[in-house]
Amino acid sequence: MTRTVRFKNGVEVPALGMGTWNMGDDVSLRSDEIASLQAGLDAGLRVIDTAEMYGNGRSESVVGEAIEKRRNDVFLVSKVLPSNASAKGVLKSCTDSLKRLRTDHMDLYLLHWQGNIPLEETFEAFETLRDRGMIGSWGVSNFDTDAMEEVIQTGQGDGCVANQVLYSLSHRGIEFDLLKENQARQVVTMAYSPLGQGGGMLKDNVLAKIAQHHTTSLGPATPAQIALAWVLRQPSLIAIPKAGSKKHLRENIAAQEIKLKEGDLTALDKAFSPPRKKVALEVI
Repeated sequence: MTRTVRFKNGVEVPALGMGTWNMGDDVSLRSDEIASLQAGLDAGLRVIDTAEMYGNGRSESVVGEAIEKRRNDVFLVSKVLPSNASAKGVLKSCTDSLKRLRTDHMDLYLLHWQGNIPLEETFEAFETLRDRGMIGSWGVSNFDTDAMEEVIQTGQGDGCVANQVLYSLSHRGIEFDLLKENQARQVVTMAYSPLGQGGGMLKDNVLAKIAQHHTTSLGPATPAQIALAWVLRQPSLIAIPKAGSKKHLRENIAAQEIKLKEGDLTALDKAFSPPRKKVALEVI
């Protein structure tokens, strides 16, 4: 059974979603990217994550084309740049994003990272967007524990439903404190780049050895599927790996079938050490 995650506002979505970083950058890949997103929706992966920053809106345009005739199948997430996070800037950015996304609302709108504009001003603008029906809920991205404390201390802090951060076997810092604090506050953690960047992490011999002992409906497991299954084991967490082709998408979906054993987890802890002290939030 596909695992789901519930936001504090009661909305429930699959724990595995689809990221779109770099989508739209290469025109020759556009049709494959759209086909991949649509295939994901066909398979029940409702969450699609994008941002105005990705390709200066090109990613949102790809998503908009992919979902145009099936908006109800999608839990749509986008992000506003901190430089646009003023009261007026949020309204303009959201309006522009919605045009590229070919819809009149998004389900979750995030502040991409903390900038110089007061959080109160940004969140007040988010609340206005929600009142107007332009967004369903809002949250933040790349916020560590101190920044999340600032969020909670604002007048609108209870409205924050998600925090999107880097999390993978090679980037485990949030396990020391942030992951638990998000859970305690009923803030869903969204893990971006759960398969690492550039494939270096996936070449680790330990991942390859563990993969040899697991199978999925597609056949023998791959190191990438083991890495994704490891991320997905966390409660109250949504993983949003990018899948630029149907093949990669099918592999990501099949990773949900893998149940890692205690020996697997121990071996992965030895190869990719969990944090033993507080570390600065990693961002890519």
